Amino acid sequence: MNDAIESRMTNGSRAKQAGTSSVPVIDFTAVTKSYKDKAGLDVHAMGPVDLKIEPGEFVSVVGPSGCGKSTLLRVIAGLEAATGGDLKRYGLPLEEPSYEVGIIFQEHVLFPWATILENVMLPADILHLDKEAARKRAWQLLEMTGLKDFAQHRPQMLSGGMKQRAAFCRAMLSDPRFLLLDEPFGALDALTREELSLELSRLWGELGRTAFMITHDIEEAILLGDRVLVMSPRPGLIIADINVDLPRPRSVGTAALPRFQEIKQQVRELIFARQKDEA
Repeated sequence: MNDAIESRMTNGSRAKQAGTSSVPVIDFTAVTKSYKDKAGLDVHAMGPVDLKIEPGEFVSVVGPSGCGKSTLLRVIAGLEAATGGDLKRYGLPLEEPSYEVGIIFQEHVLFPWATILENVMLPADILHLDKEAARKRAWQLLEMTGLKDFAQHRPQMLSGGMKQRAAFCRAMLSDPRFLLLDEPFGALDALTREELSLELSRLWGELGRTAFMITHDIEEAILLGDRVLVMSPRPGLIIADINVDLPRPRSVGTAALPRFQEIKQQVRELIFARQKDEA
């Protein structure tokens, strides 16, 4: 495997930009996940996975359907327990969900009977946040994402892209240090998806948080990521960790750069070669 595929970005400047310590956000060693199917048979879904995510990085994950991408995200979130391995988040054993982790799923899951502001404020009740401070932050996030004028609207009055912006605001209300994105634009049309990808890249840069995103879209993974992890078919293994050495801020024109196309071809070859081997 060539050096470009195995390389990782140096994290010093990114960590300083994020204002965080040098302790890895995620430090996994030989992490596995197995479960029993409906017939009671053991299914080895993922791993062993070794993974480090440094403060301030944006890490994208791609791979074929059913390869364990969502399983990995849910283990990182503390929503599912790993079967084996050593798992640390910010240097401590990862044993449960944390208010320091925000999650955005493919479906926005906004309550239709509540206003956008009320939906964004939901974590304040769940996490027992100071209501006055939370409301102030909610308005700041709504303004940052262009939703301030829609704060009193119901979700059904908004477009798909606007609903995902509202979901982003809700995930960021508690000011999490770490943002997990589970195919956040998968249900959107191509133009809206592209627009929101660039918007997310801008917001990530402004807020200086760490992000981990799974996606089926190779271009999206490259456009947003500092690194692109490629996973194999089940049991999911990380078969490549590609450094995305493209300048920021990125734009629609970034996809036309020769280096972008080179990385895209590397990822495609890895995914399809592995699928062919498994066939």
